[in-house]
Amino acid sequence: METSGLKGFVDELRVQWKLLWQDRIDDKVRAEGIANQDYSKLFVERGTVIIATRDYKPPDFVEILRQHGLSDTDKLVPPNPAVGGWGKFMRSVLSKQKNLTRRLAPKELDRKKDQQLKKGGRGWLHFRMR
Repeated sequence: METSGLKGFVDELRVQWKLLWQDRIDDKVRAEGIANQDYSKLFVERGTVIIATRDYKPPDFVEILRQHGLSDTDKLVPPNPAVGGWGKFMRSVLSKQKNLTRRLAPKELDRKKDQQLKKGGRGWLHFRMR
């Protein structure tokens, strides 16, 4: 397939992928989501459990692309957020680098030692002691 045909095929798969997750039937008793239609391009039949609570691996879009024989999935689909992308790279690598610029110490203020205290040394309290 050429690049534009490949991109069109992947976009068509994405549309079906979104429909699969939007139109699923949520079974609240069993705590699982069930596909309500056949999605032949996604290899999902009607009634297939697509999401469950414990020890269940939901279908993966990249795995479906590999089953179709597409080996260049990195260029067609952005990485999974669990694996990480640019945002995770910035948080984990760039934010932990030391700053190369040196910051100068703040200049100390010149104060007279025997300056009269404000409020007679009582600070900023605004009440009287009786």
